[in-house]
Amino acid sequence: MAEHIARKRFGQHFLCDNDVIHSIVRAIHPQVGDNLVEIGPGLGALTYPLLALLPFFHVIELDRDIVTRLTKRHLPTQLAIHAADALAFDFASLGTNLRIVGNLPYNISTPLLFRLAEFSPFIHDIHVMLQKEVVDRMTADVDSHAYGRLSVMLQYRYEMEALFDVPPEAFRPPPKVNSAVVRMVPRPPEALTATDTARFEQVVASAFSQRRKTVRNSLSALMTDSDFASLNIDPRRRAETLSVADFIRIANHLGTRS
Repeated sequence: MAEHIARKRFGQHFLCDNDVIHSIVRAIHPQVGDNLVEIGPGLGALTYPLLALLPFFHVIELDRDIVTRLTKRHLPTQLAIHAADALAFDFASLGTNLRIVGNLPYNISTPLLFRLAEFSPFIHDIHVMLQKEVVDRMTADVDSHAYGRLSVMLQYRYEMEALFDVPPEAFRPPPKVNSAVVRMVPRPPEALTATDTARFEQVVASAFSQRRKTVRNSLSALMTDSDFASLNIDPRRRAETLSVADFIRIANHLGTRS
């Protein structure tokens, strides 16, 4: 079969470093009976070692050429191949306790993370490789340069751990950035204390829409000084100084006021 050429429009960079591959598989620690889903199997860097440990799992792939390769090489009893865009895929259709893995395309990584967050009740854990800058934002501490909307929205739903960095030379073709592997474990339902998720998302998005402004300005359409006073939050602060718990308190307060 002809060599597959990486396509820029799919953000394809194929992992080829065996040490990195084995490190990722060890981090996943797959067990027979896992409901595992690989996003973007590509040329099989993770798929083949995972198949050596699991009798069956799901893969989601948009590139039709790669779908054809996978279909020719694997029986449906080994791989359930979903020719689909992960950004539009209904992960709940695959059941519960999903173990999501993959080397995510960097050009869609942030919207894909938000998409996966919608399905967190169906997910057991996530092990993915992303651009290191994105992982830094996902795991950032409050009041740091990297802390932002992505940090708050994901840390609300998941406990996250940056596992290890991966250099460009581990891929073919090598990307122009460093990568990192992150583990995400959904927080229990009782920890998700925002009474209205949509309102919480609105508050976070508004607060970070103008990072250099104070929350008095960025949240002026939602909050008054008396609202901030009742929450004991200084309206002169900037969004990156507010914790996840602070954003929850603001959103829940707005719910009681409406």
